[in-house]
Amino acid sequence: MNIQPYTFQGHTVRIIIDDQGDPQWVASDVAKVLGYRDAANMTRRLDADEKGTRSVSTSQVSGDSSARAMTVITEAGLYSAIFASRLDQAKEFKKWVTAEVLPSIRKYGAYMTPATIEQVITDPDTIIYLASKLKEEQERTRQLEAPAAAWNQLAEAEGDYSVAQAAKVLSRDPAISIGRDRLFAHMEKLGWIFRPRGARRRHWEASQAKAIDTHRLVHKLGKPFRNPHTGSMEVPSPTIRVTPKGLKDLHKTLGGGHPEIGKKI
Repeated sequence: MNIQPYTFQGHTVRIIIDDQGDPQWVASDVAKVLGYRDAANMTRRLDADEKGTRSVSTSQVSGDSSARAMTVITEAGLYSAIFASRLDQAKEFKKWVTAEVLPSIRKYGAYMTPATIEQVITDPDTIIYLASKLKEEQERTRQLEAPAAAWNQLAEAEGDYSVAQAAKVLSRDPAISIGRDRLFAHMEKLGWIFRPRGARRRHWEASQAKAIDTHRLVHKLGKPFRNPHTGSMEVPSPTIRVTPKGLKDLHKTLGGGHPEIGKKI
């Protein structure tokens, strides 16, 4: 766990980076910035999973070397507190957090202010910590690149896919697990497909407005056949096929878990 104090418009804001690289904020520091009476007044509005307690060193503020349990809030809790604040300063604080602090933490494992850079230069422990976080980030990126590349290659292929094939392609993304029947149900929920009323055979058809005209789905027509019971020629029900565009849109609606994949498609 790494604790770093930063300054926003004269206020000390302590940020804790846990072993997974996720930031947490000392609630009392945030409460002062956002104009709450105290940390308790701010955190009582938050959900249980948006707050917790940590053993935090007070030396960064008071100069002593003691540590005590303090209330901390997660990133989600921070946004909840910002949105509920009545201060105009809350918008500036949010911009500081989202535009400067978080991008730096996610890239380097710390918010790289001049003071932090000085600490990196002079403190071997800080160098080791940031080096290990950088190594972890590089490994995470490497692990994501392979499934992302495989998924994109399949999604950008020519032609179209049966619904069963589309389900298999979508499931190449580690964040998605779906089969043929569940994919049919998902597309029905999206309004892409429907079962026509009064049809003699229960089958799916694609919506003209939401699927055909938008180039997400296509109908594949089979060859006419002779009905052995009636002796008459009949046209089989159309088969639904998923286009590359439809595959990409389905990936988004199914919550493809990797931002790297989402950006590329």
